[in-house]
Amino acid sequence: MLSSQQSALILIDVQGRLARTMHDSDALIHRLQALVQGAQALDVPIIWVEQYPEGLGPTIPELAELLPDLAPVSKLSFGCGMSPEVMAEITRSGRRQLVLCGIESHVCVYQSAAQFLEQGFEVEVVSDAVSARTPENHQLGLRRMADCGARLTGVEMVLFEWMGRCDHPQFKTLLSLVK
Repeated sequence: MLSSQQSALILIDVQGRLARTMHDSDALIHRLQALVQGAQALDVPIIWVEQYPEGLGPTIPELAELLPDLAPVSKLSFGCGMSPEVMAEITRSGRRQLVLCGIESHVCVYQSAAQFLEQGFEVEVVSDAVSARTPENHQLGLRRMADCGARLTGVEMVLFEWMGRCDHPQFKTLLSLVK
């Protein structure tokens, strides 16, 4: 089970025009916003990653505007686990449960999950907060991540696991994010 004291949210490559080409991109962006805001409300560290921003562009404004106190970590490797800069941020967070969201399911998210698992992290992939340009590639990515040992979860599951109780001080805030 996820713990807000042990988790870090890894926001992967939701950038530029590519983000808008994802299958059901509007719903994806809404769920990513809820996940980011929920992590913030519960003091879960967010590691914000961008793939080659010089080529793909910056993170979409709907997410970047939620992260005014953070700077994205740029990477060239598809998987975050091969980026020394990303790994330094994860090490700095001290967290062992990595909650992955972003794009694309079958490329950067998949490779990140596989690399993190190889390094001994607990990995949960927020299946309704990752996507690909086609539903087939999204499903393929999810299957491969599960085959590697990643657990699949959803935005609501993550937020409610992080809270743990209905009398949590942030319950109403998080409930409003998923309604």
